Amino acid sequence: MRKIHLFVSGRVQGVFYRHFAIQKARQLGLSGWIRNRLDGRVEAVVIGPEKKLDRMLIWFWQGSPLAKVGKITIISQKEISQDPFKGKFEKRKTV
Repeated sequence: MRKIHLFVSGRVQGVFYRHFAIQKARQLGLSGWIRNRLDGRVEAVVIGPEKKLDRMLIWFWQGSPLAKVGKITIISQKEISQDPFKGKFEKRKTV
C-alpha cells in the first residue's frame, strides 16, 4: 500500500474538481482526503494499491469536466503498512 501527498494547480477550484475526485477515489476503493487551498490549488492525500493510485493520478490530470489542470506536484510518496483513514475518502476544509 502506498501513500501519495500532492498539490494540483490550474483551474481546479469552483469547477467541482473535489466532488469528482471523491467519487473517483471511492470508486477505486482508495482512502484519504482532498481540500482547497487559499492559494487556488487543491491538495490531496491518497492511499491504496499502486495500480489504483496510478489510475487516480491519471484522473487528477484529467480532472472534472470544467477543470483545466496545469501542474501536479507530488510532495511525498511512500510505502505504508496501515491505512490511517480506514478506507474512507473525505473532503476537508479549505486552508
